[in-house]
Amino acid sequence: MTELTKARFAALRAKMNDTGSGLVALAPGSHMDWLIGYHPHPDERPCLLLIGPEKEAFLMPALNAEGTREHTDIAFHNWADDVGPADALTAALADVGATAPGRVVLDETMRADFALLLLDNLPADTARDFTPETLGALRMRKDRIEYDLLKMNAGIADRAMQAAFSKIRPGMTEKELAAEIRAHFASEGAAPAFWIVGAGGNGAFPHHSASERVIAEGDAVVIDIGGRKQGFPSDITRMAIVGRAPEGYGQIHTIVERAVQAALKAARPGVLAKEVDDAARKVIADAGYGEYFVHRTGHGMGIDGHEPPYITATSETVLEEGMVFSIEPGIYLPGRFGIRLEDIVILRADGPEVLSSLPRDVHVAQV
Repeated sequence: MTELTKARFAALRAKMNDTGSGLVALAPGSHMDWLIGYHPHPDERPCLLLIGPEKEAFLMPALNAEGTREHTDIAFHNWADDVGPADALTAALADVGATAPGRVVLDETMRADFALLLLDNLPADTARDFTPETLGALRMRKDRIEYDLLKMNAGIADRAMQAAFSKIRPGMTEKELAAEIRAHFASEGAAPAFWIVGAGGNGAFPHHSASERVIAEGDAVVIDIGGRKQGFPSDITRMAIVGRAPEGYGQIHTIVERAVQAALKAARPGVLAKEVDDAARKVIADAGYGEYFVHRTGHGMGIDGHEPPYITATSETVLEEGMVFSIEPGIYLPGRFGIRLEDIVILRADGPEVLSSLPRDVHVAQV
């Protein structure tokens, strides 16, 4: 077990103690990745990492045991297809001292059949919860290693965006521009994760992907892209216009930029996440476009592209130093165009540090 993994187990157990949790159960996925740097193949066979007050152990399908052993020295309780997991689970719970944990914390991404298998093997009066107060709370505050990986990926995304700017021209389709974006991510060893290219009226659909729609002179184009390298993602949105700007574009771009600035100013340690959302939303509402800002101001980012904290109008999450999240207000005018400007930030003691180095100015493509 690495020193980082040992430190994360210690921090998790401190949270377990604070919350009166006698057991944390994780399925293969990002929570397990964060804790031990690896997860076994996820399939229909029950596989759980069980963390008790002092010990941890795996409920492990025998089919995956040999390959997983290369990545961890945590104790395994193997089970085979011809026997089933029941006896191995009973042994694993006894091993970690959690046959009657009082309160169990479940990985919220766990398959329902895994969760029910576990709960059926615990006393009926066992309280249960998900991870926000324990492992989730730890994951929200990024360490230096996580910051460096996120910063590296932000740089790759900046260059992928610049590649898109250099290629965009009238007559190409949204899909053709998306292909250029994917090619750039791949050229830097990053796996393309998503590529929203919305020209003209398509830009008014916040999650439009990329279609056969031909980009034309006078279009405003939303470009929202991300890739993944060394286990961490990127996410950035910028705007391009092709030749002349559509009517009213400049005014609305300025409003969205002011909303970004207001959110950046509001984001401080100790502030509620909803206050950051409110700061961005107020700028847009006061300008008369409140009904056209149709999504939250931001989402957290780490191992997962979307994870807590969520910057929403109702979030009571208290922002803390080290949290990483997006700030991405937008205005979407049906049938005309959309404008979204997005940066990923890490919260420092004196406010947010933007990970991207790419200005939010609109790119004007020559025709």
